[in-house]
Formats: sequence, C-alpha cells, structure tokens
Amino acid sequence: MENANSSGLARTKSEQLVELVVSALKSQSSGDSVGVADGDGGGGGGGSLTRKSSWRVMGASPSRGGGSGSRKTHIRKTSSGVALSRASSSMDFSFSFTGFTLPPDEVSDSRPFSDDDIPEDIEAGIHKPKFEAEPTLPIYLKFSDVAYKVVIKGMTKTEEKDILKGITGAVNPGEVLALMGPSGSGKTSLLNLIGGRLSHPTISGTISYNDQPYSKCLKSRIGFVTQDDVLSPHLTVKETLTYAARLKLPKTLTREQKEKRALDVIYELGLERCQDTMIGGSFIRGVSGGERKRVCVGNEIIINPSLLFLDEPTSGLDSTTALKMVQMLHDIAEAGKTVVTTIHQPSSRLFHKFDKLILLGKGNLLYFGKASEAMDYFQLIGCSPLIAMNPAEFLLDLANGNLNDVSVPSELEDKLLIGNAEIETRNGKPSPALVQEYLVESYETRVAEIEKKRLMVPTPLDEETKAKVTCPKREWGASWCEQYSILFWRGIKERKHDYFSWLRITQVLSTAVILGLLWWQSHANNIKGLQDQAGLLFFIAVFWGFFPVFTAIFTFPQERAMLTKERATDMYRLSAYFVARITSDLPLDLVLPVLFLFVVYFMAGLRLSTGPFFLTILTVFLCIVAAQGLGLAIGATLMDLKRATTLASVTVMTFMLAGGFFVKRVPIFISWIRYLSFNYHTYKLLLKVQYDHITPSINGIRIDSGLTEVLALVAMVFGYRLLAYLSLRRMKLQA
Repeated sequence: MENANSSGLARTKSEQLVELVVSALKSQSSGDSVGVADGDGGGGGGGSLTRKSSWRVMGASPSRGGGSGSRKTHIRKTSSGVALSRASSSMDFSFSFTGFTLPPDEVSDSRPFSDDDIPEDIEAGIHKPKFEAEPTLPIYLKFSDVAYKVVIKGMTKTEEKDILKGITGAVNPGEVLALMGPSGSGKTSLLNLIGGRLSHPTISGTISYNDQPYSKCLKSRIGFVTQDDVLSPHLTVKETLTYAARLKLPKTLTREQKEKRALDVIYELGLERCQDTMIGGSFIRGVSGGERKRVCVGNEIIINPSLLFLDEPTSGLDSTTALKMVQMLHDIAEAGKTVVTTIHQPSSRLFHKFDKLILLGKGNLLYFGKASEAMDYFQLIGCSPLIAMNPAEFLLDLANGNLNDVSVPSELEDKLLIGNAEIETRNGKPSPALVQEYLVESYETRVAEIEKKRLMVPTPLDEETKAKVTCPKREWGASWCEQYSILFWRGIKERKHDYFSWLRITQVLSTAVILGLLWWQSHANNIKGLQDQAGLLFFIAVFWGFFPVFTAIFTFPQERAMLTKERATDMYRLSAYFVARITSDLPLDLVLPVLFLFVVYFMAGLRLSTGPFFLTILTVFLCIVAAQGLGLAIGATLMDLKRATTLASVTVMTFMLAGGFFVKRVPIFISWIRYLSFNYHTYKLLLKVQYDHITPSINGIRIDSGLTEVLALVAMVFGYRLLAYLSLRRMKLQA
C-alpha cells in the first residue's frame, strides 16, 4: 500500500511536470522559470523524480524534430552535480528539478550557454585567467644587427667567441615573439640583450623601445621571468605576491590597493587554490612546478608591464601545463603588452600559438617572421619534411644542420654531385656546417634586407608617448623606510624556519648540556677552579665566534640570485636591503644564545648575580654580532662558498690561537693579530664580568675597565658590515 502511494505520488508529480512544460511551450515568449518539488521519493516507484545531483535545462528548443534551428547540448559540472543546457535561438526558458523548490533569486538566468563560458581547468583549478586590460604604455621593440662577443682567456692566449651575429627583429604590443633554437644558439643571450639585462663593450647593433634607446626608467615597465624559479621557499604564494606589490607598485597607491592588486593577480593566474601554500624548494614541500612558474610570472605582471620577457617558461612542465602557460602568455599579450619568450622544443600545439618566430642557429639568424609562415619559407628555399613532423622539430633539425627526413635543396645537391669529400657525411647528406651556411645565406639574400627596411619605418606613436620610455631619474615604489620595513619583516618570515630548526636547537642545547656537565657546579675559590672556569669562558667566546661566522658566510652567496633578480627591476634600494638583512637577524640571533647561557651559567656555577648574568649575555651577543659581520664581509667579497669557507676557517683559527688562552707570550712581530680577534676581546670581557672582584689578572691577562674591548668589538660590528656593503656595490648592484 505504501509503495502504491509512493508510485501514485510520483506519477502525479510527473503529470504536473508535463503540464508545466506544455504550458511553457505554449507561451514561448514568457521565459519564466518553474520549480518542481519532490517529496520523500522513497519506495519502489520507478517514476520518482528524486535526483542526487541537479539538472538544469536552459533555453530548450520548442521542436524536437525536423526544426530548422540547430540545437547544441552542453553538459557541465556544477557544485551540486551536473548541469545540462540546451541553447536555442527561438525561445528562452529554464526549469530545475532537484527535489527542492528553488527560490526565484536562485533560479539560473535564461542566457544561452556557450563554449566561451566553460572555465578552463588550470592544473585542477576551475578558473580561467582573464587579465585585466589595464592602461599600459604600448612599447614597440625593434633590434637590428645585434651582435655579441665574449672574450675567453686561456692559459697562453685570449680569443673572442661570437655568441650572436647580426640578429634583426621586431615585436609589437599584442604579439608573442618566440626565440627558438638548439642549446647554445644564443637564445638567452639575445633575450638578456633586448631585455636590458646585459651590457658589455663587445655588444654592437641597435635596440630601440618606441624608437628610443634603453633607459633605467624602463625597468619599471619591463617584466623579466628567468629560467630558474628564484623565489623564497618559506613564503606562501600570497605573501610572495603581496610583498612584490608593496615594493613595486607606485607610491600613489595605498597599502590596501597594493594588496588588492596582489589578490587580483592571484585570481588572474588561477592561484587562489594554493595562495596559502608555501612556495617550497628542493627539500621543502610546496606548490607544483606549474604553479611555481605562474608565481614567477605573477611577480612580474603585478606592475602591469609593457614588456614581458620569459626565459624557457615551459621547461620542466608537461605538454598540457606548457600549453596552458603559453595560452596565459597570449592572454597577457591581448591586454596590450609585448611578450618575448625563449622556447627550446615546443609541441606542435605550442608552436601554432606564437605570433612571430626567430630561429637561431649557432648565433646566426635563420628566420624571422610570422610563425605560421615559417614552414612555407623553408619549403620555398628547398627544405621540406619528407614525413609528417612537428614543425618545431623540423626547424630545430634545420638549425642543427640535420637534413635527415628533410629534402635537400637543389643548390646543395649540386655541390654533392661534384664529389667534394669535405662537404659530405657518411649518409650522403651535406655537413651541418654547409647546411647552416646555406640557410644563413638564403635568409640574407631573400628576407633580411626587406625586414631591415621595415624596421626603418617610424613607430606609429606620437612624440609624447615615445618620450615616456625615458625619464630623468628612477622612481621607487616605496620610500626608503617603507622598503626597510617590508624587507625586515619578510626577512624574519623567511629565516625563522632555519634559525629555529630542530637541528640547530639540538646542536646548541646538546653543547650547553655537555659543558654544564663537564663544569658541573665548579667554583672559583681557588686557583685551580679559577683556571678551569677561565677555560669554560674561553670556549664560550670561541663557540659563539665560530658559529655565527660560518652561518653568515652563506647569506649573500645564497641570496645572490634573488638579489640580482629583484634589483634588476628596481624593487628596492641596495642600502635598504642591506640594513634590513643585517637587522632582521638580530632578534633571531639573540634567542639561542640566551637559551644556551641559561643552561650553562647555572649548571657550571658561574657568578650568581643579576648584573654579571646579563652582562655575560650582552658580551656574548656583542661577540656574535661582530663575528657575523666578519662572515658577511667574507661571503660578500668572494661570493663563492668554497673559497669563502676556506678563508673563514683560516681566519677563525688564527683569531682563536691569538685569543690569549693557548699562547701567553706572543712574539712582538705577530702580537698585533690578537687585537683583530673578537675572541680575544670577548674573553677579556667575560673574565672581567666574572672575576674583577677576585683578582686583577688571570693566566697573564690583565683585567682592566673593559672599555677598550667594547670599543674594539663595536668597531668590528660596523667595520665588517661596511666592507660587506662595499663588496655588494662592487657587484654593480648600485643603489
């Protein structure tokens, strides 16, 4: 009986549904939405309308068969299930049967559903990036006869090597130019040259931006994505882009506007799913490779650049992710930006996405023009594939001088018929050198002059727009104090994970416990106990002089890539970075020494008084800051970890031996070294703090006022850091 009632209820509901549909069909212009509610729907009735997912019919056609209007059906997933839509031009109405009556404001509109509405899935995301068409200065990039040589110094002679040999090309706003060629062909060198990242006296040719030469103010209009993903591994995606926005965007914007721009870029790039995930690195789990590459792109487009350069943006990505990356570049270009990218070996789908193409071979220009016309050009000069090939593979084979599965041009065949052994290979094909020579000659005789004449035509812009690429001085996105504040807090967030790692905490605490056990409740009541405690104080001075030096050595060599990348875009002043870098370490450096001394001081039974305890902490902290300055100076001067470690080992060992504990009477000609040793000055201060009320001298070291030692350590703190700053300036990272 219950089943019968359920079936009857279901049939009644079905009849109601049919009546509603028929009435809607009769009023074709109504477009009203009708909701049908289903009750429990239980039992065995086959006519139940209950659904686990929601089905939505939109814009249904009034006629099922023989109608003149075409009908398209799309199925798409929604948050509640699957939506089925039918588009028709004759009428618009929609209804939904989900088991619940929908309120009017939640009923879907009657707009026909099209393919353009399907969101693109970017690495499991559901957001199609739509880049804002913000106002941006259009920049027409032209370069003509660009040549670049490097000087190679050998043991006996010096020679010059040609990296680029007269490269000519141009790219306009809204276009994507691809630089393609085999490894070592000069793609990255050309990208660095036209991107303003490379300056050398051996560079020749002309590069113009809106017919103007390169100027430093273009840094704020150029985005440059390097091949390596240079990002801070411990920052999240949101933090990375927020810091970039606060440092790069103009001063006229408020902090809230800059942070909103960072969020906009996150959504434009489809990164909202991972915005709170750390970037990660070699040993730190973080975002995926495609997401990391998009964060690098976001770092550059956050300033709405007019020019965007990318070096191998698809390296390390699978073909699908690489295709989405190139499609993203097209979206960026459509917003009025000029995009130039190097590409190594794209798939055929990627190749057809490019607007223009430059093909390089051993520094020579083999082709410049529309990417879609590249195959036609090479067929014109007699080089065409004999089998179905990816166009990119075909072009790379030609750039390498490989004519396997490629027709041999008639000019080269004539040379082969002569029988000259120097131009033949084992398979009867011409040598790669001869093929390259032919391709270069063909381009120069057929295309080069025409392209050069086109570059002579002035850019279609008014003089005021052209003049905007030059400015009298650089403009910073934030004041010096703001840059310092942002970099200070960024530095603390970056390095707190390293400073408070379990490895470092275990190292410090285990050393403290061992020292406490060895000097357990020692006393300074007699000479022997006094000498034993003096040995403990000397070890503390050596340990907290040795430890910071070898920690600070890695600072600038490891951050060199990040510093170079961010300074190249005028993200901040070098002085603001340097001061923020050395001061953000200070609060972190104070925690572990205090923890260390709390354990050692009371276990070893040192002078139990408030004043001496805090003076001991202050003395050790002063030693740490001085030793850290030495490490910063060595690392910044050498910028090579192996050489810096070797020099630091010798220096610290010398300072330790001259510290006044091992050798009491140092020869006069070498005694000056001890005055450069922070171990010596720290040791004397610790002796004064502990025993100035007991004895005037210990182990031949006279205890005095301590003012000289304090001034010497303070001079080392500032002197070593000044040397480190000047060394960074020498790297041509001018502030």
